[in-house]
Amino acid sequence: MEQVFGQVAPYIGYVYPNETEIPWTDLIVIYPYITGLVAGAFVVSSLHHVFGIERFKAVSKFALLTALCFMCFAPIPLLFHLGQPTRAFEPLITPHFTSAMAMFGYVASFYVCLLSLEVWFAFREDLVHLSKTSKGFAKKIYTVLTLGSDDISPKSLALDHKIARILAMIGIPGAMGLHGYVGFVFGSLKTREWWSSDLMPPIFLVSAVVSGVGLLIVLYVITCKYRKVVPDHEAMVGLKQVLWASLIIVLVFEGLELLEMVYKAREGIETVMALIKGPIWAGMSIQWGLSFFSLAVLSAMMIKNPQGKKFVNWMFVCGLAMMVAVLAMRWNVVIGGQELSKTMKGLLTYYPQILGRESLLTVLFLFMGPFITLYFAAQFIPPWEDAKSHPHGKAAAH
Repeated sequence: MEQVFGQVAPYIGYVYPNETEIPWTDLIVIYPYITGLVAGAFVVSSLHHVFGIERFKAVSKFALLTALCFMCFAPIPLLFHLGQPTRAFEPLITPHFTSAMAMFGYVASFYVCLLSLEVWFAFREDLVHLSKTSKGFAKKIYTVLTLGSDDISPKSLALDHKIARILAMIGIPGAMGLHGYVGFVFGSLKTREWWSSDLMPPIFLVSAVVSGVGLLIVLYVITCKYRKVVPDHEAMVGLKQVLWASLIIVLVFEGLELLEMVYKAREGIETVMALIKGPIWAGMSIQWGLSFFSLAVLSAMMIKNPQGKKFVNWMFVCGLAMMVAVLAMRWNVVIGGQELSKTMKGLLTYYPQILGRESLLTVLFLFMGPFITLYFAAQFIPPWEDAKSHPHGKAAAH
């Protein structure tokens, strides 16, 4: 049954009475997952805008637009979890600088503003063209979005690129801080053996890159199929290399975290192992199984350098697998940490609800929001290098 602060969970062993409720449920699982997708997509965009790696040019604008659309939905799970969304303004108007959670409002607001500015400078040339080629109400909207700046001379565009590059440079540590903060929230909780780890922030950070790159691969392949164009091979190779490298790093960090936990053998380590073998066994199997599967496939592709449709299909599979693996990792951390009793002699088992405010159905609808928003945003402002014309014609869509 659903309670005010969470959901009652069955338990075994010695558990404190106030621990029989799981306060952080599905919504708190999907929240760091969505923020991770933002960070990963932004990193890919920055590889072109900041470091000038041309092979990412075909997906850089799409990655930037993806980051903005997903960032707009990152706080929504928290608002649903609050029950009364008006309470979300309290940390902003009454700042508490010693609270990591209270500071999220400022971090998220700063990052949304930065992403919005970078998107505007990156797409300003397109907005000017669209304002001149569109008709009717669409023309008025595009004209307003240009903010009166319709100069697209080489000098003006060079300035746009310079400003967008500076914003991207600021955004890289911003993205790192955005998701590193989530890992810090869990890693700083010393009362939870499953969470209290110095490696938690970098694990959350690197796994965010993994999931974001996986998302970008999946969306890029799907959109290319929808537009009936062949995915850019150089861009796919670059995404393969980023995914492979970040996956190795996250596996090393996660392995070190588990090894450190077992090596220290603190009081209650037996219960931690029982947690891994019991309530989160399925989640751990999905997380590690899909991670090693993707690593094997990506390593094979790094050696053999496949081409064409076969290469794209395997990249799609690896991207999707890593999205699922990182989601399982978020579940194992958020839910698993609460299934471990503070007595270190008891375990709880959380069963997600299908219906309700904090249910799987709610999470599904919330997670669909960024994809729907991205679809309409891409129709309104095509982010593709091969679709510079306005979206009212077939050239922009296909």
